[in-house]
Amino acid sequence: MALTIPDAPAPDGALIDDVPRPIVQSRTFGDRIFRGISAGAAATCLFIMFATGVFLTWKALPAITATGVGEFLTGDTWQPDDEAFGVGGLLINTIMIALTALVVGVPIALGLALFINEYSPARMRPYLTGGVDLLAAIPSLIFGMWGLYALSEPLSGVAEWLASHLNAIPLFRLTEPDVSLTRSTFIAGFVVAIMITPVITSVSRDVMAQVPRVQCEGALGLGGSRWGMIRDVVLPFGKSGIVGSVLLGFGRALGETIAVVLVIDLVFQPNLNILEQGSGSISALIATKFGEAQGLEINGLIAAGLALFIMTLIVNLIARAIVNRSKLAG
Repeated sequence: MALTIPDAPAPDGALIDDVPRPIVQSRTFGDRIFRGISAGAAATCLFIMFATGVFLTWKALPAITATGVGEFLTGDTWQPDDEAFGVGGLLINTIMIALTALVVGVPIALGLALFINEYSPARMRPYLTGGVDLLAAIPSLIFGMWGLYALSEPLSGVAEWLASHLNAIPLFRLTEPDVSLTRSTFIAGFVVAIMITPVITSVSRDVMAQVPRVQCEGALGLGGSRWGMIRDVVLPFGKSGIVGSVLLGFGRALGETIAVVLVIDLVFQPNLNILEQGSGSISALIATKFGEAQGLEINGLIAAGLALFIMTLIVNLIARAIVNRSKLAG
C-alpha cells in the first residue's frame, strides 16, 4: 500500500518540520487484486453456506410437513411407513456423546499443549507437534475399528467401576442390575474424545505459543513457579483462543459419523445414562439409513441433516460470541 504525503503550508511562526502532515493512503494494483480475491473468497463461503441451508430446507419440507415441526424436533420414533420422523431423542444423544468427548478430551488436549510448549525439551517439540498433527490425519474408520475391537472391553470395566462407585450421580446410575455396558455413550464419547484431542491441542498450542516470552520470563524472574507462570500469564493471555479451540472440537464431535456408527447401537429414544448400551447421533442415523432409504424417508434424513446443520451453526455462533467477549474482557 503506497503512502502519499502532500506538502502542507506551515502556520505563522511554526517550523515546516513541526507541522503534522496528512497521510493519504492509495491502494496499489496488487492491493486491489488481493482485496478482491479475499472478498470473493469470503462471499463464496457465505453463498455456499446459504445455498446449503436453502437446499436442506427445501428437501426437508415434505418430511417436516408430514410429521409436524414439534413432533419432528421432540419425537423419538422413526417409522417411514407411517410418515413419522422424530429426531428429538437423537439430538439429545448427539449432545451427550459430544459432551462426554469434551469431558474426556479437553484435559488431555490442554495438558498436552502445555507440555509441548512449556515442559518438553526444545529438541522434542517438533516431533511432538508432528505426532499430534499426524494423529489428526488418521481416518475416522480407523478410530472406530480401534474403539470397537480394542477399547470396548477395557472401557466396559471402567464403566462397571463408575456404576458401582458413582451411582449417586444420575448419569452413572443403571436402570437394571444386569444391563450391558458395551456399545454405550461412554465408549463412543471416549473414542470421539481421542479424535478431537489433536484439533484442540493444535489450536491451543498455537495460541499459547503467542504469549510474549518476556512476560513469562518476568514472572519466573520474580520468583514464581512454572505452574504459577502458566496460571497467571499463559492461560489468561490465551483464554479466548483456548475457548475457541474447545468449541471447535465440540462442533467436530457433534458431526462425527463412522466411529459412532461402529461403536454404538443406534436407538432413537434419549438415553441419559451414558454407561448403558444404546445411543446414537444424527450423523450416525444418516450414515446408517441413507443407503437403503426410499421416498419420504430420504426427505426425513435430509431433515435430520438440517437439524444437525442448525445445531452446529448455533454452536459456532455461541463460540464466536464467547471468544469475542473473552477478548473484550482481556
